[in-house]
Amino acid sequence: MPLSKRSTLTQFLIEERRRFPDARGDFNALLLDVALACKAIARAVAFGELGGVLGNQNGDSGGSVNVQGETQKKLDVLSNDLFTRLNEWGGHLAGMASEEMDLPYQIPGKHPRGKYLLVFDPLDGSSNIDVNVSVGSIFSVLRAPEDVVKSGRDVTEADFFQPGTEQVAAGYALYGPTTMLVLTVGNGVNGFTLEPNLGEFMLTHPKMQIPADTQEFAINASNSRFWEAPIKRYVDECMAGKTGARGKDFNMRWIASMVAEAHRILMRGGVFMYPKDTKDPTKPGRLRLLYEANPVGLIMEQAGGRASTGRQPMLTVQPTSLHQRIGLIFGSKNEVERIERYHAEPAKVQDDNPLFHERGLFRV
Repeated sequence: MPLSKRSTLTQFLIEERRRFPDARGDFNALLLDVALACKAIARAVAFGELGGVLGNQNGDSGGSVNVQGETQKKLDVLSNDLFTRLNEWGGHLAGMASEEMDLPYQIPGKHPRGKYLLVFDPLDGSSNIDVNVSVGSIFSVLRAPEDVVKSGRDVTEADFFQPGTEQVAAGYALYGPTTMLVLTVGNGVNGFTLEPNLGEFMLTHPKMQIPADTQEFAINASNSRFWEAPIKRYVDECMAGKTGARGKDFNMRWIASMVAEAHRILMRGGVFMYPKDTKDPTKPGRLRLLYEANPVGLIMEQAGGRASTGRQPMLTVQPTSLHQRIGLIFGSKNEVERIERYHAEPAKVQDDNPLFHERGLFRV
């Protein structure tokens, strides 16, 4: 399609707003500020070593550590700064929360405050940045509690403790061979590609849909010895291929960049698993509920897929802390529902005689 016949992100958002005659435009303006932050991060990522932004924040010998206990990359810090700086001034937000900050970010007193909350992972998959693998940003928009809007008070952690069903928008930017912005405002999922000459996000992937069936799965197989029985069963059945219970062959993928994994699944189907396991009993999962699982979960559900903990729909989980971790399974609807059934079924009694054990590539 010729560029002149494609909608820009601004045009798309205006069309969406026309469905709500009483809307004032704050929501659209907020999303355009988020998009601007993503453009700025895309530029920094594109320069790579030429921009002097690779490596750990405080040098290769020992970088600074964020609240998650992870070593910060220079681009983590830069991306977080871009998100806060480009979204604090517009008067649309009551506050922000980020994977890279211990506490909620308060809108500076010199700027007006609004009725929305923004949560984000400024650079997902940043451990891959030094080896030039696709990374991305993930974000979610919530409504601020009514008393926050009326009083203008500073936001607290509890103000962000809203289940995923309360999100009014979610999306991610993918910084790969092209920069893409994938967005849902509760009316399906649409993909926009950054046109580098114009500096505009153009609608290139309208109404994205995830196939209900798939023959691809993504999981970090090195953790197999820590998996719970339902995940072991599912992966073993996939690995058995045509000769096993599933009667078809599967391919396994693992990029270690959740945005890239989510985008592949949106484009051609698949299932992604980063489930709860026994590797660290103090953590009920690896991924962050507010910054990763909820926004990706909403995108999946809006595209006809499914997102789950394995035991309950992801979007129904009630957050209890700002940096809460959780297990996440998402992708093609029929596969995610199968994994949920495996979690719901009574555990099989295992015979101690190894001659009668079920066999699998990842059996431990």
